[in-house]
Amino acid sequence: MNYIELKLTINPEFSDIFMAELGEIGYETFTEENDGLNAYITEDLFSENAVDEIMERYLGMTPISYSYKTLEKKNWNEEWEKNYEPILAANGRVRVRASFHEADSNIPYDLLINPKMSFGTGHHETTSMVLSLQMNVNHEDKKVLDVGCGTGILAIFASKLGASYVAGFDIEEWAAENSRENCQLNNCDNIVIRQGTIEDEPAEQYDIILANINRNILMRDIPKYVEFMKPAPAQLVVSGFYQHDIEDIENVAKEVGLKKIQTENKNNWAAVVFERV
Repeated sequence: MNYIELKLTINPEFSDIFMAELGEIGYETFTEENDGLNAYITEDLFSENAVDEIMERYLGMTPISYSYKTLEKKNWNEEWEKNYEPILAANGRVRVRASFHEADSNIPYDLLINPKMSFGTGHHETTSMVLSLQMNVNHEDKKVLDVGCGTGILAIFASKLGASYVAGFDIEEWAAENSRENCQLNNCDNIVIRQGTIEDEPAEQYDIILANINRNILMRDIPKYVEFMKPAPAQLVVSGFYQHDIEDIENVAKEVGLKKIQTENKNNWAAVVFERV
């Protein structure tokens, strides 16, 4: 069967939101571009009206335009494998690869990630920065919460860094399922993944919270994250926003008793470690 390629021109901050929205109506695969997002769906499931309905919900929040075309039938798994190259993070100390790539014994941390959608693989600046920052956070015998776990990559790395227990959740069931699959691939049996949101997170206290989401959700939910943090020196690692957003994120964090202790920037994207005071 042929596929439809939907090309969205949007603010990149909204990419994750549109992936979730389009995933709900049958889109299977996504690729992030500098000016937006490409999404793919089988021709029989494509509906321009359904796309228009999603677009209307975000008018005024981000510039939006789209186009689409029919693609010839291909072996999409083969195409994905050809375009998915292993990546290095944390100054070469972390390698993220799929199961069809050979292991490299020279790399201290080898993460196996087979994504159901083509994001959360470490290729995006925000993910690679969080992986790098995690290297500087003591995970040994710590309890960790991964908010919006996606492929489970951050939770898996937390486990590899010595966390005693890792919980993760994602609003999308396919993401939660993918995280569980990747946890099994990496032999991480101390990770528990569920579908849901921070609103229905069981009452637990964590040493470390990881949240690679987007600016708007972080601005709204950082006060909620603090409710799940142990007393000082519990830490919160956040990303998914631009450098010019750091001040706004920091102001929200300060209001709930967090101080900024480390930042990282890459191609205008930013990641920050906060600590409870």
